[in-house]
Amino acid sequence: MALDTKKTSPPHCKGTTPNTEKGKVTYCTDLEKSVITTNFDRRGWIQVGPDDEWNFYWSFIQNCRTLFSIESGYRMNDNQMINHFPNHYELSRKDLLVKNIKRYRKELERDGNPLAEKTDVILPSGQVVTRYIHLDFIPVTYVLPADYNMFVEEYRKSPQSTWIMKPCGKSQGAGIFLINKLSKLKKWSRDAKTVFHPQLSSKECYVISRYIDNPLLIGGKKFDLRLYVLVTSFRPLKAYLFQHGFCRFCTVKYDTSVTELDNMYVHLTNVSVQKYGGDYNSLHGGKMSIQNFRLYLEGTRGRAVTEKLFAEMQWLIVHSLKAVAPVMANDRHCFECYGYDIIIDNNLKPWLVEVNASPALQSTTHNDRILKYKLIDNIVSVVVPPDGIPDARWNKIPSEEALGDFDVLIDEELMEREDINSRYNKIHRVKP
Repeated sequence: MALDTKKTSPPHCKGTTPNTEKGKVTYCTDLEKSVITTNFDRRGWIQVGPDDEWNFYWSFIQNCRTLFSIESGYRMNDNQMINHFPNHYELSRKDLLVKNIKRYRKELERDGNPLAEKTDVILPSGQVVTRYIHLDFIPVTYVLPADYNMFVEEYRKSPQSTWIMKPCGKSQGAGIFLINKLSKLKKWSRDAKTVFHPQLSSKECYVISRYIDNPLLIGGKKFDLRLYVLVTSFRPLKAYLFQHGFCRFCTVKYDTSVTELDNMYVHLTNVSVQKYGGDYNSLHGGKMSIQNFRLYLEGTRGRAVTEKLFAEMQWLIVHSLKAVAPVMANDRHCFECYGYDIIIDNNLKPWLVEVNASPALQSTTHNDRILKYKLIDNIVSVVVPPDGIPDARWNKIPSEEALGDFDVLIDEELMEREDINSRYNKIHRVKP
């Protein structure tokens, strides 16, 4: 498979064993970012090319897929680790995330699990609809063109509502737009020409979600949260939440008027979009630390309400991971750091917007550099055994010290052992 020459070739397929006899760890990376290379170099690791014998590979998604493809014939050895799971897209592709969460709900419902309990909700239009009580953490979403008729049926229940269209396989705000009339969707489908074509490939599909039109605002501006979640195993599920996430703000004050519907500086929080706005501030990058956000909420809404919100965000992360765990290829050589994007509405309800398999590591501010350097450093400390040499046979239970600024979200192995110390006891219990 041909790859972008700028991203390096996929690793060699010789199946040779990396040399760790002398305690020398070798690494290769497709991302020549200082937060990665500086971290690894400071550990005394030696950088090699992808065709050399490596222990630790920080890879682009595409090169990782190539490595795991049947055609490559590559088999990793015990002393090799890589930063993606083979089918990470089950969580990070917008359509597959929705599909997996819907399946997860149905399975719990079929098993009579109280987590799948439902209730009736009255929409602003007066229409009564049924919603999940505990698992209602993604907006109502359909995949187009497959779910077009179901979307139209839902749209007509509340014809004044706004919906957001996103291409399934793109990121950084590319191809996103808002609609508030069915005619606008029909016009788009005609203009796109191939969108509803029978030969449509999966890469060209879109998701359409009910737009969160009542977001919590700070300074009159919309924002979302970027949280970093490290997964070292899906079966048993082992996941960790980084303490230093941040809010990403729009540069223009929020406005729901029809005239601003196409103004992405009002609606999209992506830095890749906002940095081109005339009001973008390069000093703080339109960002607020999660710690300052927590202080703001405690000051304006109270500590109890703030704690409840943060516990509910942990809840939705854990259950989004549980939703994809059965279908993930749980390769023991793999780990992954996901970037979770969450929007909070003005009722302080968190909504999962999307999950990134390759959260940006470029730094837009000084604080950004510090945060991302610490993130990479802590990731390596968690995924590598205490002796500092990558080993896929390791049980992946890091020490208290190795966790650094990660908190344990869930560790099913430790839960089964009933060997949970105070640090692991942070697993939230806000839901039944």
